[in-house]
Amino acid sequence: MTAATSSAAQGASCEGPPSNTTINVIIDGLRNAKGQMAVTLYPDDSRRFLAHHGSLYVGRVRSTAPTTRMCLYVPKPGIYVIAVYHDENGDGKIDRGGLLGIPTEGFGFSNNPPTLVSLPSYRSVRLNIPRTGLSTRITLTYP
Repeated sequence: MTAATSSAAQGASCEGPPSNTTINVIIDGLRNAKGQMAVTLYPDDSRRFLAHHGSLYVGRVRSTAPTTRMCLYVPKPGIYVIAVYHDENGDGKIDRGGLLGIPTEGFGFSNNPPTLVSLPSYRSVRLNIPRTGLSTRITLTYP
């Protein structure tokens, strides 16, 4: 589990249900500025990670290349998982292709675990958010 790092407030409004705790998410490696970034916040519960209706919510922001920044509300200080994907065509879902259903749009997770062979383990993506105003950086992987 990796702690988020301190950062100055972004000055932008945050996504999600308002609370007293926020985290700034910096998403690197966008190949273009098409569409939007979808940022999903999961609670500290392995059964809900990547499960249908398992997230707390999904925040969306217009893509800017090569880096997109956004602010998320989190319910309170604690452990969370953040998953992101570059919704290049703006259809509101991550596009998949081939027999294995591999994503065709860029994606990433908190702590930047390797994802070339399979999805990351739950343990590798847990992010400690001990106080408000911290930042985390996620680098996208494109197939």
